[in-house]
Amino acid sequence: MLIEIPIAFALVLSCIIAILCFFPTGNMLLLLGQALITTADSFPLMAIPFFMLVGTLMARSGLSREIIEVGEAFTGDSPGGLGSATIVSCMIFASISGSGPAVVAALGAILIPAMIKRDYDAAYAGAIVASGATIGPVIPPSIPMIVYGVVAGVSVVSMFAGGFIPGIIMGMCLIVMNKRLSKKRGYQGQPREGNWKWVIQKCWNARWALFLPFIILGGIYGGVFTPTEAAVIGCVYALFTGKIIYKQLSLKDIKDAMVEAALLSCIAMFVLGGATTFGRLLTIERIPQALATSMLNISSSPMVIMFLIMGFLIISGMFIDTTSNIVLFAPLFLPIIKKIGVNPVYFGVLMSMNLCIGMITPPVGVNLYVAQGVCKAPFEKIVSESLPFLLALLVSLLLVMLFPELVLFLPRILGSPV
Repeated sequence: MLIEIPIAFALVLSCIIAILCFFPTGNMLLLLGQALITTADSFPLMAIPFFMLVGTLMARSGLSREIIEVGEAFTGDSPGGLGSATIVSCMIFASISGSGPAVVAALGAILIPAMIKRDYDAAYAGAIVASGATIGPVIPPSIPMIVYGVVAGVSVVSMFAGGFIPGIIMGMCLIVMNKRLSKKRGYQGQPREGNWKWVIQKCWNARWALFLPFIILGGIYGGVFTPTEAAVIGCVYALFTGKIIYKQLSLKDIKDAMVEAALLSCIAMFVLGGATTFGRLLTIERIPQALATSMLNISSSPMVIMFLIMGFLIISGMFIDTTSNIVLFAPLFLPIIKKIGVNPVYFGVLMSMNLCIGMITPPVGVNLYVAQGVCKAPFEKIVSESLPFLLALLVSLLLVMLFPELVLFLPRILGSPV
Protein backbone atom coordinates (compact mmCIF):
# COMPACT_ATOMS: atom_id res chain seq x y z
CA MET A 1 0.00 0.00 0.00
CA LEU A 2 2.87 2.42 0.80
CA ILE A 3 4.25 2.02 -2.73
CA GLU A 4 0.74 2.62 -4.11
CA ILE A 5 -0.14 -0.92 -5.11
CA PRO A 6 -3.97 -1.17 -5.16
CA ILE A 7 -5.34 -2.85 -2.04
CA ALA A 8 -6.73 -5.84 -3.99
CA PHE A 9 -3.32 -6.63 -5.54
CA ALA A 10 -1.51 -5.89 -2.26
CA LEU A 11 -3.65 -8.51 -0.51
CA VAL A 12 -3.17 -11.13 -3.22
CA LEU A 13 0.60 -10.55 -3.50
CA SER A 14 1.05 -10.69 0.29
CA CYS A 15 -0.85 -13.99 0.36
CA ILE A 16 1.32 -15.44 -2.43
CA ILE A 17 4.55 -14.35 -0.68
CA ALA A 18 3.34 -15.75 2.67
CA ILE A 19 2.39 -19.09 1.08
CA LEU A 20 5.74 -19.39 -0.74
CA CYS A 21 7.70 -18.52 2.43
CA PHE A 22 5.81 -20.55 5.03
CA PHE A 23 4.19 -23.33 2.98
CA PRO A 24 6.74 -24.12 0.23
CA THR A 25 5.49 -27.69 -0.16
CA GLY A 26 1.98 -28.79 -1.04
CA ASN A 27 -0.67 -27.02 -3.04
CA MET A 28 -1.42 -24.08 -0.74
CA LEU A 29 -1.51 -21.68 -3.70
CA LEU A 30 -4.73 -23.43 -4.70
CA LEU A 31 -6.22 -21.81 -1.57
CA LEU A 32 -5.98 -18.40 -3.23
CA GLY A 33 -7.59 -19.52 -6.48
CA GLN A 34 -10.31 -21.33 -4.57
CA ALA A 35 -11.03 -18.23 -2.45
CA LEU A 36 -11.33 -15.99 -5.52
CA ILE A 37 -13.89 -18.35 -7.05
CA THR A 38 -15.91 -19.29 -3.95
CA THR A 39 -16.12 -15.64 -2.81
CA ALA A 40 -17.75 -14.59 -6.06
CA ASP A 41 -19.94 -17.72 -6.08
CA SER A 42 -21.97 -16.60 -3.07
CA PHE A 43 -25.72 -15.93 -3.15
CA PRO A 44 -25.68 -13.25 -0.38
CA LEU A 45 -22.75 -11.43 -2.05
CA MET A 46 -24.62 -11.33 -5.37
CA ALA A 47 -26.56 -8.46 -3.78
CA ILE A 48 -23.47 -6.22 -4.11
CA PRO A 49 -23.44 -5.80 -7.94
CA PHE A 50 -27.23 -5.40 -8.03
CA PHE A 51 -27.32 -2.71 -5.32
CA MET A 52 -24.45 -1.00 -7.16
CA LEU A 53 -26.60 -1.09 -10.30
CA VAL A 54 -29.59 0.39 -8.45
CA GLY A 55 -27.42 3.36 -7.47
CA THR A 56 -25.95 3.92 -10.95
CA LEU A 57 -29.40 3.67 -12.58
CA MET A 58 -30.90 6.09 -10.04
CA ALA A 59 -28.14 8.60 -10.70
CA ARG A 60 -29.09 8.70 -14.38
CA SER A 61 -32.88 8.37 -14.21
CA GLY A 62 -34.09 11.64 -12.69
CA LEU A 63 -35.13 10.02 -9.41
CA SER A 64 -32.26 11.76 -7.59
CA ARG A 65 -33.72 15.23 -8.28
CA GLU A 66 -37.10 14.17 -6.87
CA ILE A 67 -35.44 13.00 -3.65
CA ILE A 68 -33.62 16.32 -3.30
CA GLU A 69 -36.86 18.31 -3.67
CA VAL A 70 -38.43 16.28 -0.85
CA GLY A 71 -35.43 16.94 1.39
CA GLU A 72 -35.57 20.68 0.77
CA ALA A 73 -39.34 20.78 1.31
CA PHE A 74 -38.76 19.59 4.89
CA THR A 75 -35.67 21.67 5.77
CA GLY A 76 -35.45 24.52 3.25
CA ASP A 77 -36.60 27.41 5.45
CA SER A 78 -34.21 26.79 8.38
CA PRO A 79 -30.63 28.17 8.59
CA GLY A 80 -28.47 26.17 6.21
CA GLY A 81 -31.68 24.68 4.81
CA LEU A 82 -30.14 23.38 1.60
CA GLY A 83 -27.28 21.80 3.58
CA SER A 84 -29.79 20.04 5.83
CA ALA A 85 -31.79 19.04 2.75
CA THR A 86 -28.59 17.50 1.39
CA ILE A 87 -28.24 15.32 4.50
CA VAL A 88 -31.92 14.30 4.39
CA SER A 89 -31.52 13.45 0.69
CA CYS A 90 -28.47 11.33 1.51
CA MET A 91 -30.51 9.46 4.13
CA ILE A 92 -33.30 8.77 1.63
CA PHE A 93 -30.88 7.72 -1.11
CA ALA A 94 -29.06 5.52 1.43
CA SER A 95 -32.20 3.39 1.71
CA ILE A 96 -31.88 2.66 -2.01
CA SER A 97 -28.20 2.39 -2.89
CA GLY A 98 -26.10 0.97 -0.02
CA SER A 99 -22.87 2.64 -1.22
CA GLY A 100 -21.31 5.89 0.03
CA PRO A 101 -19.52 6.93 -3.19
CA ALA A 102 -22.71 6.16 -5.17
CA VAL A 103 -24.61 8.64 -2.97
CA VAL A 104 -21.97 11.34 -3.56
CA ALA A 105 -22.00 10.73 -7.31
CA ALA A 106 -25.79 10.66 -7.59
CA LEU A 107 -26.58 13.70 -5.43
CA GLY A 108 -23.38 15.75 -5.51
CA ALA A 109 -23.65 16.69 -9.18
CA ILE A 110 -27.00 18.39 -8.44
CA LEU A 111 -26.63 19.60 -4.84
CA ILE A 112 -23.09 21.02 -4.84
CA PRO A 113 -23.74 23.48 -7.72
CA ALA A 114 -27.09 24.40 -6.09
CA MET A 115 -25.39 25.21 -2.77
CA ILE A 116 -22.66 27.22 -4.50
CA LYS A 117 -25.38 29.20 -6.32
CA ARG A 118 -26.86 30.10 -2.91
CA ASP A 119 -23.47 31.43 -1.73
CA TYR A 120 -22.30 28.35 0.16
CA ASP A 121 -18.52 27.95 0.10
CA ALA A 122 -17.62 25.34 -2.55
CA ALA A 123 -15.43 23.34 -0.15
CA TYR A 124 -18.19 23.39 2.50
CA ALA A 125 -20.71 22.16 -0.07
CA GLY A 126 -18.37 19.30 -1.03
CA ALA A 127 -17.71 18.43 2.62
CA ILE A 128 -21.39 18.25 3.57
CA VAL A 129 -22.25 15.95 0.63
CA ALA A 130 -19.25 13.73 1.40
CA SER A 131 -20.18 13.59 5.11
CA GLY A 132 -23.88 12.94 4.45
CA ALA A 133 -22.96 10.10 2.10
CA THR A 134 -21.26 8.22 4.96
CA ILE A 135 -24.82 7.33 6.06
CA GLY A 136 -25.25 5.39 2.80
CA PRO A 137 -23.74 2.09 4.00
CA VAL A 138 -25.40 2.30 7.46
CA ILE A 139 -29.10 2.78 6.65
CA PRO A 140 -30.15 -0.44 4.88
CA PRO A 141 -29.64 -1.83 2.34
CA SER A 142 -25.92 -1.74 3.10
CA ILE A 143 -23.10 -3.38 1.16
CA PRO A 144 -20.67 -3.43 4.15
CA MET A 145 -23.36 -5.08 6.28
CA ILE A 146 -23.90 -7.76 3.63
CA VAL A 147 -20.15 -8.46 3.65
CA TYR A 148 -20.05 -8.55 7.48
CA GLY A 149 -23.06 -10.87 7.58
CA VAL A 150 -21.32 -13.33 5.25
CA VAL A 151 -17.94 -13.10 7.03
CA ALA A 152 -19.34 -13.26 10.58
CA GLY A 153 -22.12 -15.75 9.83
CA VAL A 154 -24.88 -13.49 11.20
CA SER A 155 -28.25 -12.64 9.66
CA VAL A 156 -28.02 -9.90 7.02
CA VAL A 157 -31.67 -9.03 7.77
CA SER A 158 -30.76 -8.47 11.44
CA MET A 159 -27.86 -6.26 10.38
CA PHE A 160 -30.17 -4.22 8.15
CA ALA A 161 -32.71 -3.78 10.95
CA GLY A 162 -29.95 -2.79 13.38
CA GLY A 163 -28.65 -0.07 11.06
CA PHE A 164 -31.86 1.98 10.85
CA ILE A 165 -31.71 3.93 14.12
CA PRO A 166 -27.90 4.48 14.08
CA GLY A 167 -28.18 5.82 10.51
CA ILE A 168 -30.88 8.28 11.57
CA ILE A 169 -28.74 9.36 14.56
CA MET A 170 -25.81 10.02 12.21
CA GLY A 171 -28.07 12.17 10.02
CA MET A 172 -29.45 14.14 12.98
CA CYS A 173 -25.95 14.85 14.34
CA LEU A 174 -24.86 16.13 10.91
CA ILE A 175 -27.98 18.33 10.60
CA VAL A 176 -27.35 19.88 14.05
CA MET A 177 -23.72 20.61 13.10
CA ASN A 178 -24.77 22.07 9.73
CA LYS A 179 -27.31 24.40 11.40
CA ARG A 180 -24.73 25.56 13.92
CA LEU A 181 -22.14 26.32 11.23
CA SER A 182 -24.72 27.89 8.88
CA LYS A 183 -25.86 30.37 11.56
CA LYS A 184 -22.25 31.50 11.98
CA ARG A 185 -21.67 31.84 8.24
CA GLY A 186 -25.03 33.36 7.36
CA TYR A 187 -26.21 30.57 5.06
CA GLN A 188 -29.93 31.31 4.80
CA GLY A 189 -32.68 28.83 4.08
CA GLN A 190 -35.13 29.01 1.19
CA PRO A 191 -38.66 30.01 2.31
CA ARG A 192 -41.26 27.31 1.72
CA GLU A 193 -43.75 27.96 -1.05
CA GLY A 194 -46.62 26.68 1.05
CA ASN A 195 -47.73 24.92 4.23
CA TRP A 196 -47.62 21.22 5.07
CA LYS A 197 -50.06 20.48 2.24
CA TRP A 198 -47.39 21.77 -0.13
CA VAL A 199 -44.79 19.51 1.55
CA ILE A 200 -47.12 16.52 1.18
CA GLN A 201 -47.59 17.43 -2.48
CA LYS A 202 -43.81 17.40 -2.95
CA CYS A 203 -43.67 13.92 -1.38
CA TRP A 204 -46.46 12.80 -3.71
CA ASN A 205 -44.57 14.15 -6.72
CA ALA A 206 -41.58 12.03 -5.65
CA ARG A 207 -43.69 8.93 -4.96
CA TRP A 208 -41.89 6.81 -7.57
CA ALA A 209 -38.53 7.50 -5.93
CA LEU A 210 -39.80 7.16 -2.35
CA PHE A 211 -41.67 3.93 -3.07
CA LEU A 212 -38.47 2.03 -3.92
CA PRO A 213 -37.18 1.79 -0.30
CA PHE A 214 -40.59 0.50 0.79
CA ILE A 215 -40.44 -2.22 -1.88
CA ILE A 216 -36.87 -3.25 -1.00
CA LEU A 217 -37.06 -3.09 2.79
CA GLY A 218 -40.72 -4.07 3.13
CA GLY A 219 -40.10 -7.18 1.04
CA ILE A 220 -37.02 -8.15 3.08
CA TYR A 221 -38.60 -7.67 6.52
CA GLY A 222 -41.90 -9.12 5.37
CA GLY A 223 -40.12 -12.32 4.35
CA VAL A 224 -41.23 -11.94 0.72
CA PHE A 225 -37.71 -12.04 -0.66
CA THR A 226 -34.05 -12.16 0.42
CA PRO A 227 -31.71 -9.13 0.30
CA THR A 228 -30.21 -10.44 -2.94
CA GLU A 229 -33.63 -10.83 -4.56
CA ALA A 230 -34.57 -7.37 -3.24
CA ALA A 231 -31.53 -5.90 -5.02
CA VAL A 232 -32.63 -7.45 -8.32
CA ILE A 233 -36.18 -6.15 -7.88
CA GLY A 234 -34.72 -2.71 -7.10
CA CYS A 235 -32.81 -2.79 -10.40
CA VAL A 236 -35.96 -3.68 -12.35
CA TYR A 237 -37.92 -0.93 -10.57
CA ALA A 238 -35.22 1.73 -11.18
CA LEU A 239 -35.02 0.68 -14.84
CA PHE A 240 -38.81 0.80 -15.25
CA THR A 241 -39.28 4.21 -13.61
CA GLY A 242 -36.28 5.77 -15.34
CA LYS A 243 -37.25 4.49 -18.78
CA ILE A 244 -41.07 4.42 -18.72
CA ILE A 245 -42.14 6.97 -16.06
CA TYR A 246 -39.46 9.68 -16.25
CA LYS A 247 -38.30 8.82 -19.79
CA GLN A 248 -34.74 9.91 -18.97
CA LEU A 249 -32.87 6.61 -19.37
CA SER A 250 -31.47 6.12 -22.86
CA LEU A 251 -29.88 2.86 -23.97
CA LYS A 252 -26.48 4.54 -23.59
CA ASP A 253 -27.34 5.54 -20.00
CA ILE A 254 -28.35 1.95 -19.20
CA LYS A 255 -25.15 0.60 -20.73
CA ASP A 256 -22.99 3.13 -18.84
CA ALA A 257 -24.79 2.34 -15.57
CA MET A 258 -24.22 -1.41 -16.03
CA VAL A 259 -20.54 -0.95 -16.92
CA GLU A 260 -19.96 1.31 -13.91
CA ALA A 261 -21.71 -1.13 -11.55
CA ALA A 262 -19.79 -4.08 -13.02
CA LEU A 263 -16.41 -2.38 -12.58
CA LEU A 264 -17.19 -1.38 -8.99
CA SER A 265 -18.37 -4.92 -8.22
CA CYS A 266 -15.30 -6.53 -9.79
CA ILE A 267 -13.03 -4.46 -7.55
CA ALA A 268 -15.07 -5.45 -4.48
CA MET A 269 -15.01 -9.16 -5.37
CA PHE A 270 -11.26 -9.11 -6.08
CA VAL A 271 -10.65 -7.51 -2.67
CA LEU A 272 -12.92 -10.06 -0.97
CA GLY A 273 -11.10 -12.99 -2.59
CA GLY A 274 -7.65 -11.78 -1.51
CA ALA A 275 -8.87 -10.81 1.95
CA THR A 276 -10.54 -14.20 2.44
CA THR A 277 -7.25 -15.98 1.74
CA PHE A 278 -5.44 -13.52 4.00
CA GLY A 279 -7.93 -14.30 6.78
CA ARG A 280 -7.48 -18.06 6.34
CA LEU A 281 -3.70 -17.72 6.62
CA LEU A 282 -4.13 -15.67 9.82
CA THR A 283 -6.41 -18.39 11.21
CA ILE A 284 -3.89 -21.13 10.36
CA GLU A 285 -1.23 -19.18 12.29
CA ARG A 286 -3.71 -18.66 15.19
CA ILE A 287 -3.23 -14.87 15.08
CA PRO A 288 -6.86 -14.04 16.05
CA GLN A 289 -6.51 -16.10 19.22
CA ALA A 290 -3.18 -14.42 20.07
CA LEU A 291 -4.70 -10.98 19.52
CA ALA A 292 -7.71 -11.87 21.70
CA THR A 293 -5.42 -13.00 24.52
CA SER A 294 -3.30 -9.83 24.26
CA MET A 295 -6.32 -7.51 24.37
CA LEU A 296 -7.91 -9.39 27.26
CA ASN A 297 -4.62 -9.04 29.17
CA ILE A 298 -4.92 -5.25 28.84
CA SER A 299 -8.39 -5.17 30.40
CA SER A 300 -11.34 -7.43 31.09
CA SER A 301 -13.83 -4.54 30.80
CA PRO A 302 -16.03 -4.94 27.69
CA MET A 303 -16.28 -1.15 27.29
CA VAL A 304 -12.49 -0.62 27.44
CA ILE A 305 -11.93 -3.37 24.86
CA MET A 306 -14.67 -1.93 22.62
CA PHE A 307 -12.98 1.50 22.79
CA LEU A 308 -9.64 -0.10 21.86
CA ILE A 309 -11.21 -1.90 18.90
CA MET A 310 -13.08 1.21 17.73
CA GLY A 311 -9.90 3.28 17.98
CA PHE A 312 -8.03 0.70 15.91
CA LEU A 313 -10.79 0.68 13.26
CA ILE A 314 -10.83 4.49 13.01
CA ILE A 315 -7.10 4.42 12.24
CA SER A 316 -7.37 1.49 9.81
CA GLY A 317 -10.31 3.23 8.09
CA MET A 318 -7.96 6.07 7.17
CA PHE A 319 -5.84 3.71 5.06
CA ILE A 320 -8.00 0.76 3.99
CA ASP A 321 -11.43 0.79 2.31
CA THR A 322 -14.54 -0.35 4.18
CA THR A 323 -15.01 -3.77 2.52
CA SER A 324 -11.36 -4.77 2.94
CA ASN A 325 -11.40 -3.68 6.59
CA ILE A 326 -14.44 -5.83 7.34
CA VAL A 327 -13.05 -8.94 5.64
CA LEU A 328 -9.61 -8.48 7.22
CA PHE A 329 -10.52 -7.54 10.77
CA ALA A 330 -13.98 -8.98 11.50
CA PRO A 331 -12.50 -12.51 11.82
CA LEU A 332 -9.79 -11.08 14.11
CA PHE A 333 -12.14 -9.25 16.46
CA LEU A 334 -15.10 -11.66 16.52
CA PRO A 335 -13.42 -14.13 18.94
CA ILE A 336 -12.67 -11.18 21.26
CA ILE A 337 -16.16 -9.69 21.27
CA LYS A 338 -17.70 -13.13 21.81
CA LYS A 339 -15.43 -13.71 24.81
CA ILE A 340 -16.52 -10.43 26.43
CA GLY A 341 -20.21 -11.11 25.68
CA VAL A 342 -20.81 -8.43 23.02
CA ASN A 343 -23.61 -9.17 20.53
CA PRO A 344 -22.16 -9.81 17.00
CA VAL A 345 -25.00 -7.87 15.32
CA TYR A 346 -24.38 -4.86 17.58
CA PHE A 347 -20.65 -5.09 16.89
CA GLY A 348 -21.24 -5.39 13.14
CA VAL A 349 -23.33 -2.21 13.03
CA LEU A 350 -20.73 -0.34 15.10
CA MET A 351 -17.99 -1.61 12.80
CA SER A 352 -19.93 -0.46 9.71
CA MET A 353 -20.55 2.99 11.24
CA ASN A 354 -16.90 3.32 12.25
CA LEU A 355 -15.50 2.33 8.86
CA CYS A 356 -17.98 4.52 6.99
CA ILE A 357 -16.54 7.49 8.89
CA GLY A 358 -13.27 6.50 7.19
CA MET A 359 -14.83 7.61 3.90
CA ILE A 360 -14.10 11.24 4.91
CA THR A 361 -10.69 10.69 6.53
CA PRO A 362 -7.69 10.93 4.18
CA PRO A 363 -5.65 9.43 2.66
CA VAL A 364 -8.32 6.91 1.52
CA GLY A 365 -11.36 9.25 2.12
CA VAL A 366 -13.08 8.14 -1.07
CA ASN A 367 -16.16 10.36 -0.54
CA LEU A 368 -13.92 13.44 -0.34
CA TYR A 369 -12.25 12.63 -3.65
CA VAL A 370 -15.58 12.14 -5.42
CA ALA A 371 -16.97 15.38 -3.94
CA GLN A 372 -13.79 17.28 -4.84
CA GLY A 373 -14.20 16.19 -8.44
CA VAL A 374 -17.61 17.93 -8.46
CA CYS A 375 -16.97 21.11 -6.45
CA LYS A 376 -13.41 21.69 -7.80
CA ALA A 377 -12.26 23.17 -4.47
CA PRO A 378 -8.73 22.43 -3.18
CA PHE A 379 -8.67 19.01 -1.55
CA GLU A 380 -7.03 20.25 1.65
CA LYS A 381 -9.81 22.84 2.09
CA ILE A 382 -12.50 20.14 1.74
CA VAL A 383 -10.68 18.09 4.40
CA SER A 384 -10.62 21.14 6.69
CA GLU A 385 -14.35 21.82 6.15
CA SER A 386 -15.21 18.18 6.84
CA LEU A 387 -13.61 18.17 10.34
CA PRO A 388 -16.72 19.50 12.21
CA PHE A 389 -18.85 16.88 10.44
CA LEU A 390 -16.28 14.22 11.36
CA LEU A 391 -16.73 15.27 15.00
CA ALA A 392 -20.54 14.98 14.65
CA LEU A 393 -20.19 11.46 13.23
CA LEU A 394 -17.87 10.43 16.07
CA VAL A 395 -20.47 11.69 18.57
CA SER A 396 -23.11 9.52 16.87
CA LEU A 397 -20.74 6.51 17.06
CA LEU A 398 -20.19 7.14 20.77
CA LEU A 399 -23.95 7.34 21.42
CA VAL A 400 -24.55 3.99 19.72
CA MET A 401 -21.63 2.44 21.61
CA LEU A 402 -23.04 3.55 24.95
CA PHE A 403 -26.61 2.43 24.20
CA PRO A 404 -26.61 -1.00 22.47
CA GLU A 405 -30.43 -1.08 22.39
CA LEU A 406 -30.31 1.58 19.65
CA VAL A 407 -29.03 -1.26 17.44
CA LEU A 408 -30.83 -4.27 18.91
CA PHE A 409 -34.29 -2.77 19.42
CA LEU A 410 -35.59 -3.10 15.84
CA PRO A 411 -34.22 -6.61 15.16
CA ARG A 412 -35.97 -7.86 18.31
CA ILE A 413 -39.24 -6.13 17.37
CA LEU A 414 -39.07 -7.69 13.89
CA GLY A 415 -38.18 -11.11 15.30
CA SER A 416 -34.81 -11.26 13.53
CA PRO A 417 -32.13 -13.44 15.12
CA VAL A 418 -29.76 -11.44 17.33
